[in-house]
Amino acid sequence: MKKKVALLPGDGIGPEVCREAVKVLDKIADKYGHEFIFEEKKVGGAAIDEFGEPLPNDTLETCQNSDAILFGSVGGPKWDNLAPEKRPEVGSLLPLRKKFDLFVNLRPARLFPNLESTSPLKDKIIEGGFDFVVLRELTGGIYFGKKGKEEGRAFDEMKYERHEVERITRVAFEAAKKRKGKVTNVDKSNVLLTSVFWREVVNEVHQAEYSDVELEHLYIDNATMQILVRPKDFDVILTSNMFGDILSDEAAQISGSLGNLPSASLNESNFGLFEPAGGSAPDIAGKDMANPIAQILSASMMLKYSFSMDKESEDIDQAIKKSLESGFRTGDIFSGKEGEKKVGTQEMGKIILENI
Repeated sequence: MKKKVALLPGDGIGPEVCREAVKVLDKIADKYGHEFIFEEKKVGGAAIDEFGEPLPNDTLETCQNSDAILFGSVGGPKWDNLAPEKRPEVGSLLPLRKKFDLFVNLRPARLFPNLESTSPLKDKIIEGGFDFVVLRELTGGIYFGKKGKEEGRAFDEMKYERHEVERITRVAFEAAKKRKGKVTNVDKSNVLLTSVFWREVVNEVHQAEYSDVELEHLYIDNATMQILVRPKDFDVILTSNMFGDILSDEAAQISGSLGNLPSASLNESNFGLFEPAGGSAPDIAGKDMANPIAQILSASMMLKYSFSMDKESEDIDQAIKKSLESGFRTGDIFSGKEGEKKVGTQEMGKIILENI
């Protein structure tokens, strides 16, 4: 199978970790007889420096002509003083999400075996690890509603249409059917009419199409607490744009390190943008210190969700698991325990390659 991938390494550690992900994908291609064609383009701060804008037309056209986007990370102190809409994060990611209608943001929260010491939670809570997914609606809600600022007041409108809630709800139930069979809907329906409507639609879809999947409801404030005390009870967490932004970051923190966590943003055709959950980490850029696992797992998600290459994706996941079980650790997950071996970005990538 031949697939074209728009490769957007971006800023900071982005180019370093993307290199390791490409090596892994090349090995998978060799093993299974695929061909991945990478076209690398500038995005974020790197694009601002060269072209004066964070998402040049040339980059956007390459994305349009590709089967998926493998994204590194963007931003850094160098560009922090630009106007909000011109900054690397806002000026590249939001337009890409809107252009390709990437309404599903899927962020796994997984604590790998032998990495319990990296989580801030108590041992009795995380014993045996946990594995759930935050499924965030990404193109609606308060971030894309009408905004205004006048003398003495400001406002941001939060609005959802029925079709927006229905489609993300179906994705959540379909995901749960392939996992542990449970969806937790998170809203604020005791206060917000938008959330009342959201919950009504979720219940309707559940009753009409997915009554065989377990459904529970939590208010956002309670959900933030429950994730901390019973993370193993969750499977698929369904929620709106703003609440998903909050919960996915909380989930990432309790998983030990952002360096281990990937994400996928998908549309109805399963075209997607795949990127690590963490940032550009400019303080360690170029020092061979970054953890490439999140970027490699993002590549694995690309194979699974955009290319329907489940076996190939599983090969990558198992290679990472085996590498960690063998004690190899980048600095962000190194605790100094007996049996651990501290390695750099390239060495970790090489070890994962050898385990495929």
